Amino acid sequence: MTTQAAAPNPKRRRGPRIRARLRELYHGQTRRAVRFRLGVIVIDLLLIGFFIAAPFIRETPAFLVVDYVVAFILALDIAARALAADRWTDWIKRPSTWLDLFVLATLLFPLWLFNLAFLRVLRLWTLIHSEFFWETIGRRYDDTRWEDVTRATATLVTFVFVMTGFVYTSFVRTPGIDGYIDALYFTIATLTTTGFGDITLPGTWGRIISIVTMLTGITLFVRLAQALFRPYKVRFPCPTCGLQRHDVDAVHCKACGEQLNIPNDDPH
Repeated sequence: MTTQAAAPNPKRRRGPRIRARLRELYHGQTRRAVRFRLGVIVIDLLLIGFFIAAPFIRETPAFLVVDYVVAFILALDIAARALAADRWTDWIKRPSTWLDLFVLATLLFPLWLFNLAFLRVLRLWTLIHSEFFWETIGRRYDDTRWEDVTRATATLVTFVFVMTGFVYTSFVRTPGIDGYIDALYFTIATLTTTGFGDITLPGTWGRIISIVTMLTGITLFVRLAQALFRPYKVRFPCPTCGLQRHDVDAVHCKACGEQLNIPNDDPH
């Protein structure tokens, strides 16, 4: 008596195909993959725009509808990235993954977690500092001055809106902080050390927040100025000492004297 082999389950074959397709789209170098990642980045920027505008539209009737639509889109992106990862355990350990999951939780429970929603803007920082961004939209400017300037600007903008959200949620009932614009105005005035004094945060905790904002603002402005005006150095690891940054026309490493072979796109 002969037995016939069981026919393969189509669902089992479909899973690896989906993973392979997503892996090619998220990490491949084909034109289709690049176009797909460009679309993902555009959607990311639109989501970040929604996060920034959320305090202004919270009271509108359509807010919850838009909020849950954004949650659905973000959930799809998180699931797709998980399937596209080479190792799921490595993907789940990334800080950016936990940040995305936290943002998703604030979108799924907007009424309960709205006081923590200002942390959603951190997605701007993780996006601009990710290789996913620079390998797609920034390939031409990767490892250039424009990358340093863009990263420094994104860090400054992220800090402004995170601090604004924190001030708004923590001091919204104090005199002077009557809305999100007041919190943004206070943050910018403190960040630039202008200190008009028309809006101040009460108590010891308010002074601590002001000090942190001023010190961090000075640091971020200095970093942005350095990225804009200091002599640019290329990134090229020295094979001997590992020094990462060198002059554009460097022939030897300044740290150890090792001869360098820095790639140069200039035909002359």
